[in-house]
Amino acid sequence: MLRRFLSVRAAAPALLVRYTSTDVFLNRHIGPTRKETAEMLKTVGKESLAELMTSALPSDILRTPLNTFKSLSETETLSFLKSVGGQNKVLKNMIGQGYYECIVPPVILRNVLENPMWYTPYTPYQAEISQGRLESLLNFQTMVADITKMDISNASLLDEATAAAECMYLSLNHHRHKRMKFFVAQDVFAASIEMIRTRALPQGVEVLVGDVANADLADPQLSGVFVQTSCANGGLHDYTDFFARAKASGVVCCAAVDLLASCIVKPAGEMGADVVVGSAQRFGTPLGYGGPHAAFMAMTEDFKRLSPGRIVGISKDSAGDPAIRMALQTREQHIKRERATSNICTAQALLANMNAFFGIYHGPEGLKQLANEIHCKAKLFAVGMESLGFTPLNNTYFDTVSFAFEGGAFTAEDYAQRCIEKGINVFVNPKTKHVSVSFDEATTEDHISTLLQAAGMTTPNIEALTRVADTIVVVPESLQRTSKFMQGNVFNSHKSELELMRYIQRLQRKDYGLTHGMIPLGSCTMKLNPAAAMRALSWPEFNALHPYAPDDQARGYNAMILDLKQKLCDITGMAACSIQPNSGAQGEYCGLRVIRAYHESRGEGHRNVCLIPMSAHGTNPASAVLAGLKVVTVKCLDNGSVDLADMEAKCKKHEKELACLMITYPSTYGLYDRDIRKITSMVHEHGGQCYIDGANLNALVGYTGPGFIGGDVCHMNLHKTFSIPHGGGGPGVGPITVRQHLAPFLPNSVYGASVGGSQPFGQVSQAAYGSASITTISYALITMLGSRGLKTCTEYAVLNANYLKKRLEEHYTICFLGHSDFCAHEFILDVRPFKRTAHIEAEDVAKRLMDYGFHAPTLAFPVVGTLMIEPTESESKRELDRLADALISIRREIAAVERGDQPKDNNVLTNAPHTAKCVTGDEWNRPYSRQLAAYPTHHQYREKFWPSVGRIDSTYGDRNLMCSCLPLEFYN
Repeated sequence: MLRRFLSVRAAAPALLVRYTSTDVFLNRHIGPTRKETAEMLKTVGKESLAELMTSALPSDILRTPLNTFKSLSETETLSFLKSVGGQNKVLKNMIGQGYYECIVPPVILRNVLENPMWYTPYTPYQAEISQGRLESLLNFQTMVADITKMDISNASLLDEATAAAECMYLSLNHHRHKRMKFFVAQDVFAASIEMIRTRALPQGVEVLVGDVANADLADPQLSGVFVQTSCANGGLHDYTDFFARAKASGVVCCAAVDLLASCIVKPAGEMGADVVVGSAQRFGTPLGYGGPHAAFMAMTEDFKRLSPGRIVGISKDSAGDPAIRMALQTREQHIKRERATSNICTAQALLANMNAFFGIYHGPEGLKQLANEIHCKAKLFAVGMESLGFTPLNNTYFDTVSFAFEGGAFTAEDYAQRCIEKGINVFVNPKTKHVSVSFDEATTEDHISTLLQAAGMTTPNIEALTRVADTIVVVPESLQRTSKFMQGNVFNSHKSELELMRYIQRLQRKDYGLTHGMIPLGSCTMKLNPAAAMRALSWPEFNALHPYAPDDQARGYNAMILDLKQKLCDITGMAACSIQPNSGAQGEYCGLRVIRAYHESRGEGHRNVCLIPMSAHGTNPASAVLAGLKVVTVKCLDNGSVDLADMEAKCKKHEKELACLMITYPSTYGLYDRDIRKITSMVHEHGGQCYIDGANLNALVGYTGPGFIGGDVCHMNLHKTFSIPHGGGGPGVGPITVRQHLAPFLPNSVYGASVGGSQPFGQVSQAAYGSASITTISYALITMLGSRGLKTCTEYAVLNANYLKKRLEEHYTICFLGHSDFCAHEFILDVRPFKRTAHIEAEDVAKRLMDYGFHAPTLAFPVVGTLMIEPTESESKRELDRLADALISIRREIAAVERGDQPKDNNVLTNAPHTAKCVTGDEWNRPYSRQLAAYPTHHQYREKFWPSVGRIDSTYGDRNLMCSCLPLEFYN
């Protein structure tokens, strides 16, 4: 297969009719021009990019050159991707098992998925300039809570199986780890069962999989139960009595549901569930060979503070007006670290927004009509099969009907093959050999006729079968939904395309993204998402494949992913790769589980201590705890480097229990620690493995890599270094690479492609390749850059950071200066002294930057009271200078407060940001001009981005939690 793949690649350049300098993608990806590069190098005191890099990097970690491969132009790359996608076979998918075909409304496809105003914004940590996507996520939460009939929903999770595992964590945390059993119904989706088992093992939780009728709900060790309706074979269940009995024993009741089915079937909330999870994929998100898709978790009020991921809530701003923000952030891992409720830090915001707009597009009546149409298709097929002598195994169902073919003229495999030959995939359970067929909104009468023909019906009479189907009822009256949902104005006011387009545009005008200017966040930087790299997302060759489709239908995907994995191994200096983790935090968890499995294989399963320096990435401690490790923090010196003496002392102290070191390189302090080889060697000498957090890999590519500094395993944030867009808070991909001795333990998948090692520790995402469809973005980027371009990106990431640092260091203190005063790809501004001299805090500077037309740098992480800046390689010198000018101007504003020219409690910083409503109001009683408030520099006259709300009162929002749609008047 690989030879065939490479031959396709070799042919791609011949498709070009011309080749000019503008076709060189690197020239479009790198911000500074050659002239600007020379000026910036002069500012930082270096003659060349190579000299800068060798000055900043320790000499003992430099790598051998990357395997050479030439760059392709955007045109070549797209032609090449088309040829690779052409190796995939796109059939009608009726496999189900949590993945269903759907129709993406063109107004959503064009105005959201393909719109940089929606896919380039970052996580809405600065809520005042994120009101659009926050309102959309609030719509998502409201839609989910209404349909499931629960009190509150979060703003999405990574996939349904992950959400199922989070139910187990929630139950465990609710009982403070005093109840260590968790029951799972045997008819839950197999991927969810496997995920729960995988996540339970390191926590010491006993997972009981069995028949609901035999569950011992009185067991004092039982923390929670997890059931599903519709279940894996399509059957519907009413768990009202079951939940009542479980609650009587204090057991947490969790249910997985189909969101569309819940529009016409009794919702789990009315059955008494405490927590409800599922996938919103069929609400307008393509299959994508497994992802990305937005999962959801809804719950009762009692469990809101145990919810994983993000929750969007309503608060008020400085003028008392309603304003939306992320609520209850103290639950999250960056603050609670090893005490966090989960390690999830990435939602699926872009997909959740698509799902929310899908709900608005159809409205409650449209969703019910859609659900009824799908249900009628399933009944029609079932009636046809019964007329052939095949009785459904499930006498209740919404969209999935299952059959056994034992003793008949043909087997289940025979029937499935007949369907494939006619262009349709169905599901064959590998254990029971039962066939399940799932119907969706894209299913036609022709598809149903084809399915019946494959079963032996010569000429299906659809009209006659429909008349029979209309007379039968397979959803008992007690299971039919009678309650209303989605009655809010937003779900009933945008029925025409024109109105919906205007609503989408109205929301996006409230949001700051890369379309407006740079987003200089350190640690998880927003960088250019090349338009060419995004194209394949809309191609059916990549987005229409089911993750459980036969391997021979995914040859293009398999070849592309194989080549991508080989390139990621070369980039990181490792031997094997798993593409399965669908976020950076999941990559962390995956890598740590691989390390644990390795120790267990050597009879050293008692090794459970994870050393984590204070300078590590924020998700690390939470990931380590979920992997069953005990976190031991290693001190850092005042200069930011790891304290070698403390490291050595803790290695010796925990020598017999030492499992691993978890270190970020370069660190979140923006430093290339000169002692990294000493640190990793020290851990190896004491029996541990070295996990390198690859959050900052974009400062290493081409010059060094985790494998060249002593790492045994690392993860990469493809949504950072390799340009997958954050989409306002997700999606992401966090693959891991490992040394050869760890390769046997890479994760596998219960269904779909066989992707793991010979001794896999389990499963880390629902699909074999996680969020497969968006790996096309990173693959396209790497293809367009070539090996030399990858290295150049690193050079400019470091140059841009050092140029900005040089411009600002006369005005601000820079924390943790590196070797010869050079930082890596990011650096930290220390604004803590201003709290003493002017009562100005880091938050004031962050909010004031909005008035200058900027998204703030990372606030208060990794050091409280600081701002961490990372510009990326794609920002031009002009944009870097605009940020530097803004921060220097803000420093002068702080000086005015220090001199007493402005009051310490009523000045242009403490009152920031300034909205148009504020500046144009009739009253102005502030000791500075309206002009200074709104137009502090000449840049704002050219283009002014107005924050849509004033500074938000976070405390009020948490104390008065409201996480569903605002009252009607807010939208008028």
